[in-house]
Amino acid sequence: MTERVKLIWDFLGPNAKHIAIHHAKHLEEFAETENLKNAFTGQEEIMPMHHIAFFVVEKSLMNTLRETLKPTRGQIYDET
Repeated sequence: MTERVKLIWDFLGPNAKHIAIHHAKHLEEFAETENLKNAFTGQEEIMPMHHIAFFVVEKSLMNTLRETLKPTRGQIYDET
């Protein structure tokens, strides 16, 4: 199985949820434009005033995408 990473953008404040949802849509568009296979995006609530948008991609793409998209942070993606 290919190792994958989760690139994460943090959003804080009263509009964090809406911004994270909007950002995830742009990440999805990017994945389609770049024809990235096995990539997916989404958003999660960490706390009511802290939401994230994320982009799960193959680890081999991490350095290129990190420089292009400037995520706040990242982590190894565990599918379990």
